[in-house]
Amino acid sequence: MPFLKTSTLVTIERHIAEEAAFHPEATGEFSRLLRDFTLALRILARDVRRAGLNDVLGMTDGMNVHGERVKRLDIHANEVIYRAMDHGGHLCVMASEESDGLMSIPDDYRKGKYVLVFDPLDGSSNIDVNVSIGTIFSIYKRLDETATTPGTLADVLQPGYKQVAAGYAMYGSSTQLVYTSGNGVDVFTFDPTIGEFLLTFEKIRIPKRGRIYSVNSGNAHKWPQGVRDYVSNLLRPSEDGLRPYSLRYVGTMVADIHRTLHYGGIFMYPSDSSSPTGKLRLVYEVNPMAFIVEQAGGRATDGRQRVLDIQPDSLHQRVPCFIGSEDDVRDAEAALVAAGDF
Repeated sequence: MPFLKTSTLVTIERHIAEEAAFHPEATGEFSRLLRDFTLALRILARDVRRAGLNDVLGMTDGMNVHGERVKRLDIHANEVIYRAMDHGGHLCVMASEESDGLMSIPDDYRKGKYVLVFDPLDGSSNIDVNVSIGTIFSIYKRLDETATTPGTLADVLQPGYKQVAAGYAMYGSSTQLVYTSGNGVDVFTFDPTIGEFLLTFEKIRIPKRGRIYSVNSGNAHKWPQGVRDYVSNLLRPSEDGLRPYSLRYVGTMVADIHRTLHYGGIFMYPSDSSSPTGKLRLVYEVNPMAFIVEQAGGRATDGRQRVLDIQPDSLHQRVPCFIGSEDDVRDAEAALVAAGDF
């Protein structure tokens, strides 16, 4: 059996170049942007593997914009990505989950036509216990592509359907990069012996229905009634054998979505009485994941509307989310409606 689930040996740089061939107007700027970003991911993959040896585990004394204690590795990842991307001339502005406002491109460098938003290290609570963590990113075109001035808040606060690319890297037993530019979803695995991301799964498709649900059940006492009813039904055996579902929850969105992409099912982070607008960030987490899952044939909503149609109103806006197999997400939406949660 072959190690790679592809017909040819393809590096991510070759893959990007081949995709650019479908766009005759392409200038190569987007390809160079992604090349710079994968350099940052290579550095982070190395540093995460050596985190304990390099003494970058543990907490700092600081708090981030969300009022959460900041991990040392969070700060390091944020800095690595910014320094890898600030001078290439491809971006006009960046924004990060770990930063309060916009991350400007230094005055000395050219301002390009793209916008980068990212969560430098998803799953911070798992860093110190060697559970999978990751990096989530999303790329947009600036509103005025001819401008050469610094990017603005409006350039960042675009609805998710305007993403030109999104992806995540997962640092686990291997480092994998899951990526889409609107032409399906491909998975690359990093081979440290040659320093390359190699294409390992082409155009993956999420099953229309799964047998796994992923949610922080410790919040069940705070959920809306519709979510409680939906989860109760998942655990009730059915005559057709499709239920009960199994609960799998890592607590790293990257890992939970990655499993859902391959096996199907649903990932949920609903609103609750403590977080009435939801917990996860629309710009940095939910939009990129929604784009990826939709490109793989799945569905992503806030329980009522398509995530990618939501107009962000702030950098750190939070939303509830139901992401995964189409039939499973529709069942969750129907349970919310039946309970009168909307």
